[in-house]
Parts: sequence; structure tokens; C-alpha cells
Amino acid sequence: MTNVVLVGTLDTKGVEYGWLRERLLRAGVEVVLVDTGIMGEPRVPADVPREEVARAAGADLSELRAAADRGAAVTTMAEGAEATLLRLHSEGRMHGVLAIGGSGGTSIATRAMRALPLGLPKVMVSSMASGDVSPYVGSSDITMMYSVVDIAGINSVSAPVLANAAEAVAGMAKGFARAALDRSRPARLGSGSRPLVAASMAGVTTTGVDAARERLTELGYEVLVFHVSGTGGRTLEKLAGQGIFAGVLDLTLSEIADDLCGGILTAGPDRLSAAGRAGIPQVVSLGALDMVKFGPPETLPERARYRRVRVHNPSITVIRTTESECAELGRRVAAKLRAATGPTAVCLPLRGLSTLGAPGGPYHDPEADGALFSALREGLRGSAARLYDYDTHINDPAFGRAAADRLHAMIGAVSAAA
Repeated sequence: MTNVVLVGTLDTKGVEYGWLRERLLRAGVEVVLVDTGIMGEPRVPADVPREEVARAAGADLSELRAAADRGAAVTTMAEGAEATLLRLHSEGRMHGVLAIGGSGGTSIATRAMRALPLGLPKVMVSSMASGDVSPYVGSSDITMMYSVVDIAGINSVSAPVLANAAEAVAGMAKGFARAALDRSRPARLGSGSRPLVAASMAGVTTTGVDAARERLTELGYEVLVFHVSGTGGRTLEKLAGQGIFAGVLDLTLSEIADDLCGGILTAGPDRLSAAGRAGIPQVVSLGALDMVKFGPPETLPERARYRRVRVHNPSITVIRTTESECAELGRRVAAKLRAATGPTAVCLPLRGLSTLGAPGGPYHDPEADGALFSALREGLRGSAARLYDYDTHINDPAFGRAAADRLHAMIGAVSAAA
């Protein structure tokens, strides 16, 4: 049996959820309808009523109504929806989840979706999906669909959009259910036959990281590469904190430069922390710390317009980090690595940190790079982290292979000691 969970506010979107339920049933899946509404009466009956959802968050629905605080009520029902969906998943009653809504309904449903395992199909049809969806998606694999019109009745525009969503999640759920029965496939992320390694990469460090990835694959690892787009770094940190990686090859740290200098692709202040806290062997380099990423040229802040500016692509403009910024980046990286509880190595490519920073490139700046290296060395003095100098550029394939070999040796040492 394939089950799709529908989760949403049945007082305001009950008609639409009833329509979706019928579409899903016709598509050959069973439906579990979860009500997260608060004030009005549900328009269709739920399999998991709103009172039960509120109790899952330790709250009483009548008290939520009496308080008349919409923000608090939405937060509570989101917490209850998360607990409810996790329970349904643990009971084997969920092979996919679908929700529809505006800002409130999207906040409730996506909080619950983000708590579910990667790989389980999650589809959110939202009037908010044409803008910045990062607060809703986070580091999960939620599929966002723009509703085009507000979700207010079934009409000539909403009907095909919602029908596509229903057919999509039904197909994904059936595939997910089949995969669960296939004993030759990993039951969950990280449970395959090859140990997992995480690697960080940007377009300006691709050649070096690809060489490292290929070498690690030869050595028997499965390598998951994360694009340092802000979300990519947060996802790497989240999964490292879950302990699914045998090692982390963190060669590209531009998100830390964005965090320091106000760039648009920051992964937040906790970047480069999870592997160290978890005691996972990590090999770190300083890839792309020679730049900060902003949006299109016309969006550059005034303070950045007189720096060394390069248009990376129509959506991304970069500026060169200064000598003082590089020194601060070195101190920040060192502080994070000093706190690591597991084996840590830092590989320094002395001839440049990106394609732009290679000798002869527009961001080649030995003084700024030197300030970065010096601050890092000073910050790691007396720590357990090991430093290795390479007279190469970060995109030299030999550098990538050397970093991969060093991580392999560290993982082997940990395994031998276990």
C-alpha cells in the first residue's frame, strides 16, 4: 500500500484538500489527511483531526483559539504537524507528503517536511513559491510549486496546477514505496556499501575538487559534493552533525567570506563546525576565500563598487577580499578548527585559492593570501590541527589528489583505532 499524507488547514483550504484527496485516490494511492486548521470548522473530515495535532505539540486547541494569537497558534500547529508526520513516518504510513497554502499554511507544512528524511517525496504548492523559498526549504529536498493564483477554490488555473502536484507526488510516492522493498538499495542515506564523504565545491574550485572526488571514488568512497551556495553549506553541516559521513573534504569556504563581508551566499555563523563537533576526520582548505559573492552588478552595495569587481555570471558578481578581511578570515577559520574534537588537517595551496586567484588572474594577490595564511597559522599554533603547505594552486589536480589521500589516511587511522 502506498500512502500520501495531505497536511493543511481544512477550515480555509478544505474544499481544495478534498479535491486533492479525490485526485490522489484516482491515482492509485491511499490518503491520510491531517488538519492543521485552528479557528473555523473543517470543510472536510480529517483522518488526523486538529485537536490531535495540537496535542502533539503539548497544546490544547480551545486554549489556542481563546488566546486569539495567530502567530503563536501557527507556530504551535507547525510543531504539532512536525510531530504528527514523524509519527506517521515511523509507523510506515507515509511514502510522500503534499501540502498547499499561502504564507501561513506553507510555514506549517514545510516545518513538518523539513523534519522528514531526505529522499521521502515532499511537494509544497504555494503562492509564496515564486520568491525566496529558502526559509521554507532550508536544507531539505522539498519540491516547491508556484500556485500561480492564490489557493482559493478550484478554477481553470488552479485545477491543472493542483492536478499536476497530485500526480507528481503519487508517482514519487509509488517509486519510494517500491524502493523501500528493494533490498539491494540503501534503506536510508549513508547505509550503502561505500562510506560517505562530503566535499565542498564552487565553480572556481571545480577542477581541484573534481580531482579529489575522483581519487576518493577510486579509494572506495561515495562522495557527496555540496555547492557552496549558502544552502549547500548548511546542508553539509546538517548531515555532518547527523554522523553519516566517514570524513569531510572541505576545500571551499567562500560562504565564510560571505558571512564576514555581507555577501549573499552565507551559510551562517556555524559553517565549518559540525564535523569538528562530531569528531569526524576533516581535511580543510581555503578555496574561494579570495572573494565575496553578491547579486547582479546593479545590486552591489555602494561600499563594494570601488573594489576589484568581476561579473561571475548574470546572477552573481564577486569582489576581491582585502588583506585585512583575509586576516580576519584566517582567524575565524582557525578558531573553528581549534574546537574540532576529531582529526583535522589544513592543506594550503600557496599559489592561489580560486581560478580568479591563480597567478596572472585578476584576484591574484600574494599579500592578501599571505595575510590569510599567517593569521591561520598563528590561530592554530599549539592546536591538534595539522598544517600542510603545497606549492600549487587549488585547482591543480595534484593538490586535489593529495588532499584526498590525506583524508583517506585519517579515516583509516580512526577505523584502525576503533
